[in-house]
Amino acid sequence: MTETIIKVTDPKSVVSLFGPCDQHVRRIRDAFSVDVTHRDGKIRVTGGATDVTKATKALEKMKAIVERKGVVTPENVDELINGARSNTERSVNETISVLATGREVRPRTPGQHEYVEAIRKHELTFAVGPAGTGKTYLAVALAVEALRDQQIRKIVLVRPAVEAGESLGYLPGDLHAKINPYLRPLLDALYEMMDYDQIKRFMEQDVIEVVPLAYMRGRTLNEAFIILDEAQNTTVAQMKMFLTRMGNGSKIVVAGDETQLDLPPHTRSGLADALKRLKNIQGCASIRLSRSDIVRHPLVMRIVRAYEEGSKD
Repeated sequence: MTETIIKVTDPKSVVSLFGPCDQHVRRIRDAFSVDVTHRDGKIRVTGGATDVTKATKALEKMKAIVERKGVVTPENVDELINGARSNTERSVNETISVLATGREVRPRTPGQHEYVEAIRKHELTFAVGPAGTGKTYLAVALAVEALRDQQIRKIVLVRPAVEAGESLGYLPGDLHAKINPYLRPLLDALYEMMDYDQIKRFMEQDVIEVVPLAYMRGRTLNEAFIILDEAQNTTVAQMKMFLTRMGNGSKIVVAGDETQLDLPPHTRSGLADALKRLKNIQGCASIRLSRSDIVRHPLVMRIVRAYEEGSKD
């Protein structure tokens, strides 16, 4: 058993450091399996040697943030936990410039940082990982940034309209109403990056398109940032069709979660096929995100872990 001590001179800073109802320090305890207590101006971290080292590193950086800003946010805690876990000093705070006023988007884990760098450096990037790892969100942010900086002329957001246990035909409304639920996650991400009126204007001008995969056939897209979401639900033929839409000056991001497959039985996923087929192609990158890159509610990480462990039984 190892113990380290962090001295805190201002009692008020301990409140900010530990967070409302001790939520920040509970995250540290859960993340590193350590015991963290405070008494007489000293924070004691107790546990296994490696875990104590990582937890102390995160707490000391949290303390520095509190001393500088007066408060530490849950996002700060997530970043510091992931930084300590990966034992890296690499910056995870690189800001992505979007169009929404006052909105800041940045990679929050080392895995997300690697993902952002891969998209910036390659024409085609595959991102595979569980829900909540920012695969689509960060890709949309980079697309908006590219549009803002006039690196591209068009953003195209694409999704296969594959049912997750329900039948598309039984949904109410016309074709547009039936398709809209499948495109909603892409629109949700977009609405966080840009103002509503701006999105509406760009859609009317055909600068932004949000379309089902089937509508991509026969097109060639030049100077476009094209994102395919839920790519695990494409067939091999559909993936080939999609990837060959790339024109001059374009960039493609393909995102998916291989554990959430909704294709008919015995149908090979176009994502799995492409990852194997294109792994040695110049200009193509493949990034695998893990549950340590999940940045949604902390419960999401525990849910993913439970399903991963259950699949081994």
